[in-house]
Amino acid sequence: MALLTKKDASLITDPLADNNPITIQVLGICSALAITAELKASIVMAVAVMFVLGLGNVVISLMRNIIPSKIRIIVQLIVVATLVIVVDQVLKAFAYELSKTLSVFVGLIITNCIIMGRFEAFALANGPWRSFLDGIGNSLGYGVILIIVGFFRELLGSGTLLGYKVLGDPIAKTGLYATGYENNGFMIIPPAALIVVGIIIWVQRSRNPALVEDN
Repeated sequence: MALLTKKDASLITDPLADNNPITIQVLGICSALAITAELKASIVMAVAVMFVLGLGNVVISLMRNIIPSKIRIIVQLIVVATLVIVVDQVLKAFAYELSKTLSVFVGLIITNCIIMGRFEAFALANGPWRSFLDGIGNSLGYGVILIIVGFFRELLGSGTLLGYKVLGDPIAKTGLYATGYENNGFMIIPPAALIVVGIIIWVQRSRNPALVEDN
């Protein structure tokens, strides 16, 4: 028996494109705007959300038959808050400088509508394995957008990727800067992220007209 049936595989592949939580469901936009000025921060946030959503979905699924309906939101918040605390402590232990930059936004994972939405819409109605796949798929879809946005914002705004100068030295005027190129400071402020996300949405809908909503 195959580990992943076609239906199970779609739980991972669909959120990467045609059901992406950011570009299609328009969820999790806040973090896409706030922390994508640097590629490293985008990657760390994507991994953190993958851990929280993947494991959180499994926990909620295992508890789905014993959670009283009236307090299910409270239980979901406790689960996600516990996992977020784990992420925050790991960052402080192994990436302290980055943890200071992301501390506020890591905490806001607790209220990330993608996570609470998947708990409510999927994990409460499905078994642990399918809930895990759903969590991984949606967090991958979320992470891909964050990484794309972070890539272009850091490259065009700072001339670096992961902190390394890839376009040359803007002070010594080497590399691309020798031709008169200058960093676009607009790219490192939040409105630029909204523009990049908008371009991604436009490209996605241009390639798949079925995603275009009728007025």
